Amino acid sequence: MFNKILIANRGEIACRVAATAARLGVRTVAVYSDADAQAAHVQACDEAVHIGGVSVQDSYLQWQRILDAALQIGAQAVHPGYGFLSENADFANACARAGLVFIGPGAVAIETMGLKAASKQLMEKTGIPLVPGYHGADQSPSLLANEAQRIGFPVLIKASAGGGGKGMRIVHQAADFADALASCQREAKNSFGNDAVLIEKYVQRPRHIEIQVFGDSHGNLIHLHERDCSVQRRHQKVLEESPAPGLSEDMRERMGAAALAAARAVNYVGAGTVEFIVEQSERGMDFFFIEMNTRLQVEHPVTEAVTGLDLVEWQLRIASGESLPLTQAQVKVHGHAIEARICAETPDNDFLPAVGRLNVMRTPQASRFAVSAVRLDSGVREGDSISPYYDSMIAKLIVHADTRAQALARLDQALARLHITGVQNNVAFVRRVLGTDSFARAQLDTALIEREKAALFHQQGWPVHQAIVAAVAAQLRSEMTTQQAWTDPWSVRNHWLIQGQSTRGFDYALDEQSVHAVLSCEVRGGMRLHIANDEADFSWHDEAGQLQLQWGEQSWRCHVYVNGPDSHVFTDAGECRLQFVNPLAHASQAVAAGGNLAAPMPGKLLSFAVAVGDKVRAGQALAVMEAMKMEHTVVAPADGTVAELLFAAGDQVPEGAPLLRLSLG
Repeated sequence: MFNKILIANRGEIACRVAATAARLGVRTVAVYSDADAQAAHVQACDEAVHIGGVSVQDSYLQWQRILDAALQIGAQAVHPGYGFLSENADFANACARAGLVFIGPGAVAIETMGLKAASKQLMEKTGIPLVPGYHGADQSPSLLANEAQRIGFPVLIKASAGGGGKGMRIVHQAADFADALASCQREAKNSFGNDAVLIEKYVQRPRHIEIQVFGDSHGNLIHLHERDCSVQRRHQKVLEESPAPGLSEDMRERMGAAALAAARAVNYVGAGTVEFIVEQSERGMDFFFIEMNTRLQVEHPVTEAVTGLDLVEWQLRIASGESLPLTQAQVKVHGHAIEARICAETPDNDFLPAVGRLNVMRTPQASRFAVSAVRLDSGVREGDSISPYYDSMIAKLIVHADTRAQALARLDQALARLHITGVQNNVAFVRRVLGTDSFARAQLDTALIEREKAALFHQQGWPVHQAIVAAVAAQLRSEMTTQQAWTDPWSVRNHWLIQGQSTRGFDYALDEQSVHAVLSCEVRGGMRLHIANDEADFSWHDEAGQLQLQWGEQSWRCHVYVNGPDSHVFTDAGECRLQFVNPLAHASQAVAAGGNLAAPMPGKLLSFAVAVGDKVRAGQALAVMEAMKMEHTVVAPADGTVAELLFAAGDQVPEGAPLLRLSLG
């Protein structure tokens, strides 16, 4: 086993690797950018080395600096994590030349499987079924368009060197192909440095099922069964589970055998994942090879949960020359596990990435980076910021139970106890997905979110009255706990009075509606709270930071976090945010110039699709921005004429800055 390794990554996966290394007595070295000097992964490791600026191109992709750091600090091996350099054959070769062990497969396997077209050609020779498509070297737009016509729409354009949902577009008709191809190639170039694409038939009602494989340097190869990753948005996974529901044992065996054949074709060593798309039809299920990811996957914890194994430990042992610790017959699956990716994003706005400070991040009772009923893997802490420079993942929440139904209930409960404020996130959205009939009944495919959109997007949180009651109680609690010592009764704000009744008003904004509440306090004790047309007795008390509320016949518990005028209310039923409106404050209203289009997030302006003087129609693409490795297209809100372009391609643009001006009409 190694004495010291360098982790060439950041965030959650760097913390994950460091945790197992510490358990095995292996010292770890972190690398960090300017933006990550105080990051959690730096604190998790024994040593740390600064490698560059905030952008990934200036830091985490600078592999020569990483190699220099590893050699300087005396590391014996490099763990690449996932993303960044994890599937970079040049980096793997450079590690070998420098005398460092690359904790992953050999460069030939990375290179062969990293190019989707080449890997599909190899799989075809191996006899593994493929989706009909084009995987050739000729990348001329006219030939690609002709191939799409030959295959038949809808088709899927995919970056040949891609992964993680980057550089993928579904095209339903020939008229949209050219624009989709250009966007896909641009995103592929920015993400992977390679704009080659392949085209495949878009499978209807597809499921995404993958097989975890492991090989050692002694010729042994096994798989650790399957994961279902069908629930996706923007071609990126939201929920992953194991075992995959509804698969026959015959199907499992055939997919496992195909995965091993794929890995054997490239003499695979280390952890890898063979991904399949499963077509569901009246004839049953058929599976087709998609790609092989030559690294550890984000969703590896669900495999760890059902097998009781530590896959990072396996990686380290295999890289140090040991044999696989188990045979295929010894690998057993116990119970059911589900993982939810918790991301900083706005589901109601096409999952646009969000940035901000994690003012509150309270988590359920969980074990970090370990096998347990509830597990939380994260690379951020309360008080950290989600920046626009890296991906938007906040955490991964993993649960394990005896059955799928129990795992679903446990995950929903754990999500209810995950409290995040300060940055928009997808926790409430994921809970709604769990509650859909499709997911509960395991009617899974990659279109589940689109199919269930009426139940998933733009949903009211929970009853307004309950939110107001909680906010009033939280405000009273805040006043009581922050009140300074006093010497006379006239300075107190706890409704003390000599006789009669006192009243006090509270104004809140909730979901763009204004709500007025009146609190009445009797001299002999007792309070009544009037909200809209309802009035009832009101009481509350604080129990270890949790509010116990009573309003009329209703009683419930909640957590409320107050930050300035905002109150964030969390209950088992859901969450919401209210804003306290101070009637004594002077309101100011900014009048925006008609036709301005602002950047929806901080990021880089990739291109404009229009020029000054162009006439545009509502919904027409105007500009493309990139942030957190994802592209976002800004469209015209109405018909008009482009009056001015306010930035140039390549500029970094702050959130809210107008990109261009339109003369409407």
